[in-house]
Amino acid sequence: MPNIDGHRVVADLKRLAEFGRYKTGVHRPTYSPTDVESRHWLAGRFREAGLDTVIDGIGNVIGRNPRARRRLLVGSHSETQPYGGWLDGSLGVIYGLELARTFDDDPACGIDVAAWADEEGHYGNYLGSRSFIDALAEDEIDQTRGRDDGTPLRDALERAGFAGRPRERVDPSRYVGYLEAHIEQGDTLDMTGLRIGVVDTIVGIWNYRVALIGEQNHAGTTRMVRRRDAGVAMVRLATRIHDRFPEIAGPRTVWTIGRMLLEPNAPSVVPGRAEMQVQFRDVDIDRLAAIEKTLHELVSEADRAGPCACEIETIARTEPRPMDPGFQEQIEAAAERHAPGMHMRMPSAAGHDAAVLSYRMPSGMIFIPSLRGISHHWSEDTREEDIVLGAQVFADAVERILRSAR
Repeated sequence: MPNIDGHRVVADLKRLAEFGRYKTGVHRPTYSPTDVESRHWLAGRFREAGLDTVIDGIGNVIGRNPRARRRLLVGSHSETQPYGGWLDGSLGVIYGLELARTFDDDPACGIDVAAWADEEGHYGNYLGSRSFIDALAEDEIDQTRGRDDGTPLRDALERAGFAGRPRERVDPSRYVGYLEAHIEQGDTLDMTGLRIGVVDTIVGIWNYRVALIGEQNHAGTTRMVRRRDAGVAMVRLATRIHDRFPEIAGPRTVWTIGRMLLEPNAPSVVPGRAEMQVQFRDVDIDRLAAIEKTLHELVSEADRAGPCACEIETIARTEPRPMDPGFQEQIEAAAERHAPGMHMRMPSAAGHDAAVLSYRMPSGMIFIPSLRGISHHWSEDTREEDIVLGAQVFADAVERILRSAR
């Protein structure tokens, strides 16, 4: 059985968290100076672990074992959400680094490690892992801009020092598969007292932009009866969405209106345009389609009712992705060995790079608890004993998968 160094795992996680430290969390947006600095630090640690390491043209840090006969690709992302947590993404990267050290002398258990770029979507969805599986075209890079300030992705890559570097591509024949460790980010494990989650499916995530077009006018002289207030129309439609979706939702369906904009967003001006982004998630693609149909119906109803025009645009849709059944069994066996009766199979309600990699190779995921189910916030945390246990279960599962591979 492989023996990981739990103290070293926690120390590496805490060191990585110093890049962009914010309160007890981290602010490390993709391609920011702190993100770039952290990627070079990770590349140095990968090399110290004996991996041939590059930072490629999209910012992925990839370390390859030069000797092993069988290899498993492991990793996660290393940037964070704005003022986010210290474990989201970083946990899987540091687990991968620890495994590379643990299996360094074992030719039957080769570990390649990846720190993917921009899983968090500061510029695009899963840029790094999609680039790696050759699902990110050059024209998409040309057209992509930062979600917060509109910086062209090409400019961000230039400033980061990654422009002009080749983008690494996967060779599926090199790998038995891909495995990713992550904090759960929800409260299921924490509330039930369980310590390990074996992911069976990663949810599909569907995103839409809804625009309300009214008439901008003076807030004092425009009588209420003749107003075409896009802000009011947006709020009314948002309420209709929240009232209607529960009628068709499943037990794991969630939806969010996480971004709302007004133009010109001034206190003495009736808004002439409003925009909101609507997102919903489920593991059942038929249910996702039913919710999409309902959303389009609500938008059409709002458009017909007036007084504002209403338009909808699809931003992105990802399919639910099942994890490899054999990997699930090996993770479950490892969990039973180290935490008997303290594990469960569960879907991931968050998107992950493992969903992207699953299109090119067998993939699996393991979760450890998130205290109070908090993530995407600087107060995100996990007990150190759960971090160490998760690393040991992860290492055992990796060895089982590699030794059983043909």
